Amino acid sequence: MLPIPESGIKMIEIMKEAAMNDSQKFTNVKESVSSAEWQLRCDLAACYRYAADQKWDDLIFTHFSVRLPGKDKQFLINPFGVLFEEITASNLVKIDIKGKPLRPTPYIVNPAGFVLHSAIHSAREDAHCIIHLHTPEGIAVAAQKEGLLPISQTALSVFSDLAYHDYEGIVFDAEEKERLIPNIGEKNCILLRNHGLLATGKTIAEAFLRIYFLQRACEAQIMAQSGGAELIHLSDKVIERVYSQTVEVGDLIANLSWGAVISRIERIGPDYKT
Repeated sequence: MLPIPESGIKMIEIMKEAAMNDSQKFTNVKESVSSAEWQLRCDLAACYRYAADQKWDDLIFTHFSVRLPGKDKQFLINPFGVLFEEITASNLVKIDIKGKPLRPTPYIVNPAGFVLHSAIHSAREDAHCIIHLHTPEGIAVAAQKEGLLPISQTALSVFSDLAYHDYEGIVFDAEEKERLIPNIGEKNCILLRNHGLLATGKTIAEAFLRIYFLQRACEAQIMAQSGGAELIHLSDKVIERVYSQTVEVGDLIANLSWGAVISRIERIGPDYKT
């Protein structure tokens, strides 16, 4: 087991050495993993491709993960240095909660991504999927003192499920977990102050729909503020009603939305499942 290093630079060195020195023969991924893992690989790769299609990517600097079935809390995450439009089911990196690669790979993992995702996967049994974005609109709202405003339907879809975590620097240090996890609590959407957006879910479909609503809410807020007119803040009663309506149909709309995502990715980049 690899120790969690004190710094992100040290972690890169450890993971690079592990990747380069792995003497096992590289194998066909699809033929060497369970059908359940392969399906998760395909779905996570599709999520990356959709993010690239929507220009939600940030060169190589954000990360999505999905936890694999089992007790060991192993998860898949993107290879550091690969563009989202190049992510496939096979090149996703499988690591344990300590950051150790669990199958031969020539890639390393973004250390900030590892610290952030391993913290949440460890603490939250229901957080099977985690999606983190650095979109300009998300960062702009995260930099505002009031954060997300209750001014749109998409905002209300996540407003009551939103937590905040103050910026402390690039997430290289394991000790930040001690503050991150209490700040998140049981919420599934997180505004990382001055940094970006994050959403979790029991499934990739659920996490995707939450990050979609959160991103669209931030886009609407920045556009509304740019108009210069006074904004209408919706009442607590309406906030509660819309959130309860969203929860009531959550699984249905998440699955329908995810089906639409897969349909689009099948048309524009079917190689995601290779």
